[in-house]
Amino acid sequence: MINLLPAHPATRALVFSTLAGSTSRGLFITVSVIFFTRSVGLSAGQVGLGLTIAAVVGLLAGVPAGHLADRVGPRRVMVAFGLARAALMLGYLAVHGFAGFVLVAAGVQLLEAGFGAANGALIAGSIPAEHRVRTRAMLRAVTNVGWGVGALIAGVALKYDTRSAYVAILVVCVALALLASSLVMRVPPVAAQPRRASGPALIVLRDRPYLALAALNGVLCIHYGMLNVAVPLWVVERTNAPAWVVAMLGLLNATVVVLFQIRASRGTATAEGAAIAQRTSGLLLLGACVLYSLAAGQSAWLATAALVAAALVHVLGELRQAAGSWGISFDLAPEHAQGQYQGMYGTGFALAGVVAPALLATVVVGWGWPGWLLFGLVFAASGAAVPAAVRWARRARTQAATPEPALA
Repeated sequence: MINLLPAHPATRALVFSTLAGSTSRGLFITVSVIFFTRSVGLSAGQVGLGLTIAAVVGLLAGVPAGHLADRVGPRRVMVAFGLARAALMLGYLAVHGFAGFVLVAAGVQLLEAGFGAANGALIAGSIPAEHRVRTRAMLRAVTNVGWGVGALIAGVALKYDTRSAYVAILVVCVALALLASSLVMRVPPVAAQPRRASGPALIVLRDRPYLALAALNGVLCIHYGMLNVAVPLWVVERTNAPAWVVAMLGLLNATVVVLFQIRASRGTATAEGAAIAQRTSGLLLLGACVLYSLAAGQSAWLATAALVAAALVHVLGELRQAAGSWGISFDLAPEHAQGQYQGMYGTGFALAGVVAPALLATVVVGWGWPGWLLFGLVFAASGAAVPAAVRWARRARTQAATPEPALA
């Protein structure tokens, strides 16, 4: 078992921290909505609206927190934000109304976004450049393991369905989050980057090619909402497949990610290789959308077969999209500003999480196969645009690095 652990000490520490943090996250996600509705007394609509508001607030944190990580060191920011987030999660126990719920959820989301930006900067600063993408792939596989473990443990609280059980699970979530933050201290510190003598502090906001790539990745990231929102609704409302197929598709996705994410990251350490991966991802996601649409109007067995085939193609697209996103975000970010660049790239992912549920539910479930086809074409077009955007970014960096000729 020890031989399965990564040799690099920073990677090893990040693996254990990620496992603790993702288990906490899996616990919380599994029980949170039921806790808020049955124990706190909020309506399902209030919970959905509050979480949406919190997610929007979290969009504001990535770039500033990443910039702070560049200035004072990513490990320090990651630990501080992680500890503060864990402490604030206890605030859910004191929530008795919608306003309090929104305040706590927004605060937690803000700190979580900052934690993520600092995490990207810490990986960039502590892991050799050629191993960064592989490290992110390893951490993503570990994350899926943690989510699964957390969901299984959460079943205990769901079985008893009492406030005491939910409180106990929330306390465990906080304890695991604290453990995750403390384990980060085992990663060697990354030196703070000095402030630039001139020019804007948030240089990523003027890097138009990188902003375009973050936006394209954000569009591709809408596919995460497909599995979580569109597919469950599609299965129960538009197909004859049994409802339990939804759980099977989720398990299939998680298993493939755990087993193959590292392998799927090969060749994506450079932005050019990552661009090819994202282009491939767009085509695979188009194929998945077509297959999902074919499940409508079929018998239960044919519908199930189409859904399983779609989920397999979908997860292959997911693997390549994720690997490509890491290669681009690391390779095209200046070493002195990895924090703010990782924060910006993460903002595209977070924005997709905000808009995807309502958009997918309306277009896919509401329109049927034309909705699936529309999203598939959007994915394919976005993926196809990534290589050109990477070439644009390379040209911009070459021009910026070329000194202007001296005046005669």
